[in-house]
Amino acid sequence: MAEFIKVAKVSDVPEGEVIGVDVGETRIAIANVGGSLYAFGAECTHMGGPLDEGFLEESLLQCPWHAGTFDVSKGEAVDAPASGTIPTFPVRVQGDDIMIEEPS
Repeated sequence: MAEFIKVAKVSDVPEGEVIGVDVGETRIAIANVGGSLYAFGAECTHMGGPLDEGFLEESLLQCPWHAGTFDVSKGEAVDAPASGTIPTFPVRVQGDDIMIEEPS
């Protein structure tokens, strides 16, 4: 059974914003899209840009380095130079706590 761990508070991620958290050796980005929270790997597939510093518009997140874009709800690249997918992590909210499935 998957282990969920607390990574942030809901109040840490205002609607339309992205934050980054470290879970062990893994950098995870958390985005708030219309009140829904999405957790995903914070490294762009193109050249490793910091997605947690990207620009979020609805569910599309643009990497700050070369403007590759991902749909954070699916982890899929939708605009070059990004390609493929970034890892996504199931999210649970317990009170004000954001819990994600621990990366393996």
